[in-house]
Amino acid sequence: MANVTDKIWELAEPLAAELGLSIWDVRYVKEGADWYLRIFIDKEGGVSIDDCVEMTHAIDGPLDELDPIKDAYTLEVSSPGAERALTRDSHFEAYIGSKVMVKLIRPVEGKREFKGILEAYKDGEVTVDSLTFNKKDASYVKLDDFDDYIAE
Repeated sequence: MANVTDKIWELAEPLAAELGLSIWDVRYVKEGADWYLRIFIDKEGGVSIDDCVEMTHAIDGPLDELDPIKDAYTLEVSSPGAERALTRDSHFEAYIGSKVMVKLIRPVEGKREFKGILEAYKDGEVTVDSLTFNKKDASYVKLDDFDDYIAE
């Protein structure tokens, strides 16, 4: 569905910019029997519920006109949240030096879930506390505001 999400990103980006927002991510996912189009917005200082409502109103008509999805779906516009998932290359690059939590699909060096500092990212390779893995091998990498983190 990358093509659908790319089209929607292109549609949403200028609309978000007009509202002083940026697009963090666009996902089209199936959960149970239902499909969801999720547009995650961001802005300096955080996203309010009013921002989500304004973006929903701004994109609703243009999205109906573009009609990139033929099946029924639910549109959701929200903030990526404090524990935002890092999914795109630009996310990883922007948050080098930040605290993250990771869940891998398969263990690497005996670890599947851990927290640490995002040290590096290049060509899909992620390094967290000297452990390097491919982005596609992670269920998620999310920002983490864990005050009790102590490097070992």
